[in-house]
Amino acid sequence: MQAPEDLKPLLEEILQDALTITDGKVADYIPALAEVDREHCALTVATLDGKITSVGDSTTVYSIQSISKIFGLMMAMERIGDELWQRVQMEPSGQPFNSIVQLEWEKGIPRNPMINAGAILVSDVLVSHYSTSKSALLNMVRSLCNNEGILADSRVHESEKSHGSRNSALAYLMKSFGNINSDVTEVLDHYFWQCSLTLSTEDLARGLAFLANRGVCPRSGEKITSHRDAQRINALLSTSGMYDQSGEFAFTVGLPAKSGVGGGMVAIVPDYGVISAWSPPLNSYGNPARAMAMIRNFANRLGLSVY
Repeated sequence: MQAPEDLKPLLEEILQDALTITDGKVADYIPALAEVDREHCALTVATLDGKITSVGDSTTVYSIQSISKIFGLMMAMERIGDELWQRVQMEPSGQPFNSIVQLEWEKGIPRNPMINAGAILVSDVLVSHYSTSKSALLNMVRSLCNNEGILADSRVHESEKSHGSRNSALAYLMKSFGNINSDVTEVLDHYFWQCSLTLSTEDLARGLAFLANRGVCPRSGEKITSHRDAQRINALLSTSGMYDQSGEFAFTVGLPAKSGVGGGMVAIVPDYGVISAWSPPLNSYGNPARAMAMIRNFANRLGLSVY
């Protein structure tokens, strides 16, 4: 798992290769996301020794969307412990990330926290256990990323709320089964706001480094979460983080990873660091085509698979 001393030329080569990929479509069901330039492309590697190497648009912020599910899950696990797993499972879904049918079959218990229903359930936990859940989450993200300037994009937030009927249906269905405790409108507002957080690839690579370091922030030495919870989060990312492509990604790359429909993606390399990529066009699974290719290329070139 030895990396080249200077990663920059390798990352530049990988980024240039990715730019030849023309497949994919920018998410357009959220109008504010549809306006993002599809040609943006960035790749960042943050290693546990504190070194951050980037190419492309690595300081440009974008809506992290479902990648925010990692932060919310970590807070919920910390707050209520194993009680969480009575309300959400840890199994791959085998269905689209916003499936209503599966939630109906399984009586309002989401398959895992990485699909939309699971993340809405996690948002309910946060709203129920924090007086100001948004502030609590934002403060934590800013601290982890060492960036006090991180904000939520109000236009994306409003756009999510205006076009979030399917997520609303998931929330009300869970409420009907008694698996949402707080007011549904408040829970959804937190979820949509969380998805509208804007970070750069450098922010994310820095902010999630604790997952590669047994729950400890490598920059500060602070224990962010227990070693066991870090392992559990990584396990969920391995089985469910890439939606219906999670098995393929585990097979071809072999790293815990999470994508978002804003075009972002992160992969955790235990005891090494974090790979973070961004490019808006999505494939048919809702995963960013170029970002996946860049992370796959880098991981395979360096032999980073955990398997």
